[in-house]
Amino acid sequence: MSNNSIDKSIKRRDSSADRKDLTKGSIIDKVLLFAVPLALTSMLQQLFNATDVAVVGRFASKEAMAAVGGNAPVVSLLVNFFVGLSVGANVVIARHIGAKSGENVRKAVGTALVLAVICGLFVAAAGNLIAGPVVRMLGVPDEVAPYSVLYLRIYFGGAPFIMLYNFGAAIFRSAGNTRTPLICLLTGGLLNVCANLFFVLVLGMDVDGVATATVLANAVSSILLLKQLMSDESVIRISPDMLRIDKSSLTQMIKIGLPAALQSTVFSISNLCVQTAINSLGSDVMAASSAAYNIEVFIFFIVNAFSQTLVTFVGQNYGAGEYMRCREIVRKTLAVSWCITMVASALMMIASKPLMGLFTDDPAIVELGAMRIRILMYSETLNVFMDNLSGAMRGLGKSLIPALVTLIGVCGTRITWVFTGFQIYHTFFSLMMVFPVSWGISAIIITIMYIRTRNKMLPVEPAGSKA
Repeated sequence: MSNNSIDKSIKRRDSSADRKDLTKGSIIDKVLLFAVPLALTSMLQQLFNATDVAVVGRFASKEAMAAVGGNAPVVSLLVNFFVGLSVGANVVIARHIGAKSGENVRKAVGTALVLAVICGLFVAAAGNLIAGPVVRMLGVPDEVAPYSVLYLRIYFGGAPFIMLYNFGAAIFRSAGNTRTPLICLLTGGLLNVCANLFFVLVLGMDVDGVATATVLANAVSSILLLKQLMSDESVIRISPDMLRIDKSSLTQMIKIGLPAALQSTVFSISNLCVQTAINSLGSDVMAASSAAYNIEVFIFFIVNAFSQTLVTFVGQNYGAGEYMRCREIVRKTLAVSWCITMVASALMMIASKPLMGLFTDDPAIVELGAMRIRILMYSETLNVFMDNLSGAMRGLGKSLIPALVTLIGVCGTRITWVFTGFQIYHTFFSLMMVFPVSWGISAIIITIMYIRTRNKMLPVEPAGSKA
């Protein structure tokens, strides 16, 4: 395909392309059309993960349930670092699309997919090597530890599929398409649910069954997404000749994606410290916390969907030189995200105990989990400012600042509390209070830093100029 034909394919203005052109037209409807499938994708992904916890909780043992749920911070630590790199791919490709640079889009897409494979293979190898030592380091109770190690080793064996899916989804997001990744994930997720029940109920497996089901589901989702990329009619369509590293694209992706990856890592490290503290409170608290996490995280996915929306929208519009539109996008997206999060959090607080009852019949575990949900939901709107403004800054290419804010406001606060206040007030309630406190501190810092960055990078156009 020649450069001229590539550029023409980007500039084509049919009705479908108009809907996906994020640099023109109304903002709120496009934000919602983009963010809703993105939120549903994350929610479905977590729903299928929650199925793992629920199946072993209902049909295996509470030790198996604690192991599957308690592994979430460990999985996040390894996987999210490399998934953070996909943010770099998202921003770089979105900027090239906004600038109508077809050849650069193709180079970046090919680089992103090769990078996904490399990252996946690394995570698979590293995850299996560190599974045992990490479980021991976290102080997981002896009755839970064997289940935790087994689950981690099987799960990380499927890491290449996880990376392919996430980088592929980032490519589609950069072009304004969040529905295709949703459909692919839904297909794989339904397989996950069926395989969970088959492996546990029919074959009598426990954590090894749900872990194997997850790997199969991730494989199906990633293969379907790759197939869609190969048949896509837009400029992001891949072909075998594109699958090579372009040095310039890789450098830009790492420059933007590495701070986002480090942000995810320090976030996960702080959660590992919190998880270690949770483990010290016994298997009941572990089970309650893991079940509650699988419920409350749905609200976070709403917030995160709008954050990722801002990465793409700001990235495309900044690449197109639409600075005033960038400002308007951030302002309106923040308002919509805050309102939706507030309503959803209130509903989750009301339904906290019935939702916990889906995971277990143990009244003590239900009460502990409901308490965690209520504490976090009261303050989730603080997370809107932290995550959304971080996404806006990454879209502007300023990825290091949100990483530093997370290091100080989130990681620093949580680790400090675990080793100070929690040692004095050794209760589940005091430990959970670290979440709203760290969100509040981070929200204040990131708001100040965003305003300074906005004023520098998004100049207000003179009166009478193009808005």
